[in-house]
Amino acid sequence: MSVDPYASWTDDELAVLDHGLRSDLYSGQVALVTGGAGGIGRAICMLLGRLGARIITCGRNESKLVELEKSLTAHGIDVCSIPMTIRDPDQVIDLIGAAWSECGGLDLVVNNAGGQFPAPAVEISPKGWAAVVETNLYGPWFVMQEAARTWIEKKQPGSIVNIGTITGRASVGIPHTAAARAGAAGLAASLSVEWAPHNIRVNTIAVGVVRSPGLVNYPPEARPSFDHNPQRRLGDVHDVAQAVAFLGSSTTASYVTGEVFHVAGGEQVWGEYWALGKPEYFRVEDS
Repeated sequence: MSVDPYASWTDDELAVLDHGLRSDLYSGQVALVTGGAGGIGRAICMLLGRLGARIITCGRNESKLVELEKSLTAHGIDVCSIPMTIRDPDQVIDLIGAAWSECGGLDLVVNNAGGQFPAPAVEISPKGWAAVVETNLYGPWFVMQEAARTWIEKKQPGSIVNIGTITGRASVGIPHTAAARAGAAGLAASLSVEWAPHNIRVNTIAVGVVRSPGLVNYPPEARPSFDHNPQRRLGDVHDVAQAVAFLGSSTTASYVTGEVFHVAGGEQVWGEYWALGKPEYFRVEDS
């Protein structure tokens, strides 16, 4: 692996990276990005802001949100950050309300907040299981439901892009994530049908392994899996951000809903990911 998997673009670099989108694609629009202070989240905030969107973001760590807001503002992006947790439906109601009252509307919701930890399945506690499922399934549901409720009440169109992972394959070492993410993808598909009459689109981006400081949460034994895909390399956060910008806009993706869009180097068709390292049992050698 020739690149540092734990390093990502700086904000200064994200602010000038090339992209393939019209510079005013989101002019006059408001985009909510949950978990904006993380590696993927801040890349999404930066790109949508560069494309003209007013950004509202949230997270549990207030100091990280303050730092993000200062950085985005310094790069000319209009941003508002709110410390909260998407696991609390009452706080989600307040968050969506703030988008309308403080930012003047809501056009795009990006469910980016999430998290997990690698562990053998028999060692995951009920509390640990609940934390991952609530963050990756319950939280996005609360956000989507409340956003759709306001769009429907106001007779306004809307777009939702959920950040997910590859599903339909074993995710050994992160079974709580596998359960939550598969549930979220199924939920998004169902909602894309139910809310289509209200001109609300719902899509999911299945993300492979991208360069990010968050990868340090996985043991060294997981590193051989990082670039195990047909392209034999890691992605980066800007790849994900560009996919969000494309799918989220009614200009570029008006006829796209219910989709699972893979940004994974082809890992969905070939590759292995072992969050705890590959067990000896599965090491197959040619005879």
